[in-house]
Amino acid sequence: MKFKQIFTVLFIVTSYAVQAQKLKVKLVVKDAEKQTETMLQSIAAAKGSNASLIMPRTLENGSLKLIATGDWTSGFFPGELWKLFELTGNAKWKKKADSMTLLLEKEQFNGSSHDVGFKVYCSFGSGYKFINNDTHYKNVIIQAAKTLSKRFNPVVGCIRSWDHNKQSWKYPVIIDNMMNLELLFAATRLSGDSSFYNIAVSHANTTLKNHFRKNFSSYHVIDYDSSNGNILKKVTHQGYADESAWARGQAWGLYGFTMCYRETKNKNYLQQADSIAAFILHHPKLPEDLIPYWDYNDPEIPNVSKDVSAATVTASALYELSYYSEQGKWYRKMADKIMLNLTNNYRSAVGENKGFILLHSTGHRPAGSEVDVPLNYADYYYLEALVRSKQ
Repeated sequence: MKFKQIFTVLFIVTSYAVQAQKLKVKLVVKDAEKQTETMLQSIAAAKGSNASLIMPRTLENGSLKLIATGDWTSGFFPGELWKLFELTGNAKWKKKADSMTLLLEKEQFNGSSHDVGFKVYCSFGSGYKFINNDTHYKNVIIQAAKTLSKRFNPVVGCIRSWDHNKQSWKYPVIIDNMMNLELLFAATRLSGDSSFYNIAVSHANTTLKNHFRKNFSSYHVIDYDSSNGNILKKVTHQGYADESAWARGQAWGLYGFTMCYRETKNKNYLQQADSIAAFILHHPKLPEDLIPYWDYNDPEIPNVSKDVSAATVTASALYELSYYSEQGKWYRKMADKIMLNLTNNYRSAVGENKGFILLHSTGHRPAGSEVDVPLNYADYYYLEALVRSKQ
């Protein structure tokens, strides 16, 4: 066979291989629908005498763990249903998403933690644009922002994250809290009240100033003195060590500052997002498949758990960052690679694992909690990344 013929054959084979990979990513939506049907059946079967346990969170010893609306992850499953509607246009997902979202209505008044943003915006916020600017959804979002705003201390310049373990923390602010700022930005758009926007910007600016090391990795927790705003300590509560880079924390930071750039067009936020992306994507301990281990500095790598949830948050953030950054083509390429690898190697078989889409996430490894299991937020950001990959 002549060289030209060999080249032609190789080109055709390669083209079909690439096409097959792309088709697999598209077909995952159909598989996700099947898994979500399984999840809905699993929820119904798992409900016991405690009527407050209504949302899926993870698997415990093979059994579906249900949670109440007060759990910080309660908004993710309704959000998944909205993402499925966005991906498919199938009205049944819209109907189910609406019914599951309304179960979270009371959380608009729950000021016990910063997670009102996760709970309300991932559910009501995800659905708002699909229900003809419904006044009820709008009012829930605005009230949730008011609730969140009460946790803001202007002396510190941040929203307080946790109220628990008061013997350990004075005024703890975690990097995860960047994700809740999207609720505040949305509330300003919906209400015209700029106070929500101003709180979000203050929190982002203070986090940018204090949460990051010189290499643009992030601490998990900064503990402040609420009386004067001074930093009391910097720790990484859910990571390997205080000076280590907890994988999901890095992803929260990347996503948060990308979103803040979208909402403000402040180039400092774009520069921060670019810098965090560089830390993640160039890290020597990042595996070839771009699915990170739970902490970049765990000395037991590669004999430790990965965190698929960190990968899905990162992929979703990279797709959005690709719209804004000069390195956009590279970010999209990296996001595509993450999604292909998740799709090919980290998905549940259809009909298994009670309907979770992805496996191998890590929640809180130091506490021995949710290690190498499916997690609802991994599935949520995976579907969100699929939506963004099509834009």
